[in-house]
Amino acid sequence: MSLLNDVRTTTRRSSDLSKHSADVFAEAENHPVQITRRDGEPLVLMSQGEVDARALLLQFAADLITVTLDDDGTLASRMTRKFEWMHALSAADQAACAQDLVDAARASFSTGQAHLAVAELTSWRETATAIAAGLSATPAEWLDEVLSVERPS
Repeated sequence: MSLLNDVRTTTRRSSDLSKHSADVFAEAENHPVQITRRDGEPLVLMSQGEVDARALLLQFAADLITVTLDDDGTLASRMTRKFEWMHALSAADQAACAQDLVDAARASFSTGQAHLAVAELTSWRETATAIAAGLSATPAEWLDEVLSVERPS
C-alpha cells in the first residue's frame, strides 16, 4: 500500500538521479519524486518542508482522533481541551475554529494535500496568539484631517 497518493508525484529511475540529479532535485522541491530501483523497493525524494507538513498532519490526525473519542461536551469544547490556545478565542470563534479544522483535515486526508490542514491550523493558532497578545478586530482610529509636518533637516 502506498501512502504517496499525491497526484503531483512523478516517477524517475535511479539512473535519472545519478545522470540528471539537478533536474530531479528541482522536481523534488516542488513535489515528491518516486525513485524506482531494479534491486529494491522504490524510494521517495521530497523537500524537508513536505516531510514536516506530513508529520504535522499525522500529529493533527492523532489529535483529532483523541478529540472524537471524547464524548464529553461539544466539538468546540473538546477541541479546546486538546488545543489549549483556543481558549483565547471567543465561544463563537471556538466553534468556527473547530469546524474549520475538521473540514480542512477532511480535505487534506482525502486529497493527500497536507498543507490544507496545516495552513488552517496555523492560521487559527496565530489568530488566537494575536488575540492573547492584545490585538483585536477593533478598527483603528484614523485622523479625519490632514496634518502638515515639517520636513526633518
